[in-house]
Amino acid sequence: MSGRTLLMWDDAVTAYDFGPSHPMDPVRLSLTMGLVRAYGLDKAVDVVAAPPAGDSTLRLVHREDYVAAVRAASADPGAADQAYGLGTVDDPAFAGMHEASALIAGQSVGAAEAVWRGDAAHAVNFAGGLHHAMPGGAAGFCVYNDAALAIARLLELGAERVAYVDVDVHHGDGVQTAFWDDPRVLTISLHEHPRLLFPGTGWPEETDADGTAVNVALPAGTGDEGWLRAFHSVVPELLAEFRPQVLVTQHGADTHFEDPLAHLAVSLDAQRAVQEACHALAHEHVAGGKWVALGGGGYAVVDVVPRSWTHLVGVAGHAPVPPASVIPSSWRDEVFARTRQLGPGRMTDGRVVRWRDWESGYDPADRLDQAILATRRAVYPLRGLLA
Repeated sequence: MSGRTLLMWDDAVTAYDFGPSHPMDPVRLSLTMGLVRAYGLDKAVDVVAAPPAGDSTLRLVHREDYVAAVRAASADPGAADQAYGLGTVDDPAFAGMHEASALIAGQSVGAAEAVWRGDAAHAVNFAGGLHHAMPGGAAGFCVYNDAALAIARLLELGAERVAYVDVDVHHGDGVQTAFWDDPRVLTISLHEHPRLLFPGTGWPEETDADGTAVNVALPAGTGDEGWLRAFHSVVPELLAEFRPQVLVTQHGADTHFEDPLAHLAVSLDAQRAVQEACHALAHEHVAGGKWVALGGGGYAVVDVVPRSWTHLVGVAGHAPVPPASVIPSSWRDEVFARTRQLGPGRMTDGRVVRWRDWESGYDPADRLDQAILATRRAVYPLRGLLA
């Protein structure tokens, strides 16, 4: 087993572009890679590119007719078939959509293959994490579900237990759907309560007969301490029981208090703490520490996303960026040149990260504790654990 870390990157992933008025601005990807280089992290990891996912790979998750519809919309955006979720407000069709989406999917699949083979212990694709795409349709800014495709490829290669942990502010519904009732895949999603936010799914009672679909529905306004308490009250115990052979994680940065599309109040410092926790959990519960880390949502494209995912690359590459470090001026110049915005000055929001363990007791009147307890009561007995 190699101890190296791969960073999956191809400049062409920035062609995944829904247009100038769309929240999913690909500048977030190029600025993240720029910040990775500014900190020299491209020397701490191996930057590699995988080929686009081919049709046989895409069909591991997506229906053949849907892939054909994406190809058709890619060639003629004006003729996109909205019955497949294409050409909508959320997922406008654009020329080259199939090629850009397949390239992003290919990076996640390539990451999974490399980790499974032992060519690397960890692999990061921050352009990935497009977790809403369904087998037969686009949804929520997502055309091909690279996270589900990576997991499906792992299963095809012989993996018997794959754990997926999703900390995006939105429910990881597409990945859950792809592996519903498949006992080989444990999906855990921590997200804002579905009553308040797209896609309206991910209730704590939303689990399968084996308890391998796990949902923690967080109250709006949940901040660092509550978010971390929820993560540590559910994820480590379930991973210890499941004993995954590979850990796949999705690190949408839209939990941040500056994100314009959601209502949690999480800081960059807490996001970094969860990244570190996932890294530690991979080494604790997975042979060889096999870990595939993906990006996801995140619409504060200058102030939040590049910093959060640069931290992710540093954590995965065993070269963590000190939170108090001053961001190189060369990157801030790049930000201004590309966006006419002033970039952040440091790699921190200045928050002190702390949380209370579940074992310290819970408050039955607290909405966050009610959410955690609802998940534990729905899932833990099915996994043979005490709620």
